[in-house]
Amino acid sequence: MAEAVKPQGCTNLKLRQLSRAVTRHYDAYVAPTGLKNTQYSLLSHVVALGPLRPGELAARMKLDPSTLTRNLHPLVAAGWVELGPGEDARSRLVSATEAGRAKRAEAQKAWKQAQLALNARLGEARVVALHALIDDCLLALDPLETEDE
Repeated sequence: MAEAVKPQGCTNLKLRQLSRAVTRHYDAYVAPTGLKNTQYSLLSHVVALGPLRPGELAARMKLDPSTLTRNLHPLVAAGWVELGPGEDARSRLVSATEAGRAKRAEAQKAWKQAQLALNARLGEARVVALHALIDDCLLALDPLETEDE
């Protein structure tokens, strides 16, 4: 009988290495638009979901609220995102400006080229399998899902 295969090395390290390599790939395509990869993602979420409260945006992006706040600052400073009044005096709403919508459209073209280049480099079947594996792992690690077990 064949011996069971056991994981070797640190999963966290391997994931961080992969994440950095993929981030470098996307940044190379998106950087000429004036955005970092993370800024493009945040701007895209605001365009798609906004206006919404910062806490809702952080939850949807699975970000810590303080990380979201820190990442919003450059987008607000550039005039691509604005923080306006919310439903009451204590709340705020995040929304994209017209300039932000235009910047997102410009960056989306670059992102699409990055995605197509990554698909070509890794192979579409590998990318589909990677997405499925990541989704399965995220579901298994979701604290709301595992509390019921």
